[in-house]
Amino acid sequence: MENAATYLEAIVKPLVGRPEAVQIESKNDDRGVLLTLTIAKEDMGKIIGKQGDTARALRRLIRQWGMTHEARIAIKINEPIA
Repeated sequence: MENAATYLEAIVKPLVGRPEAVQIESKNDDRGVLLTLTIAKEDMGKIIGKQGDTARALRRLIRQWGMTHEARIAIKINEPIA
């Protein structure tokens, strides 16, 4: 589901300080599509947001995108390594 990854990337890149560090991997399985988001360590707070509000909003947007395209999509936010 490449379009879902592109959609997520278009949302995330303007939010972070280092958009070149944004990486999204897409994995299909029997339950749907898993998008794994990896960002720079210093941008983690921007993506999680206050009390997880931004992450929750990202998940809601991608889930809605999936519903309109008849796909089940989930987001996993990787904890950056250094």
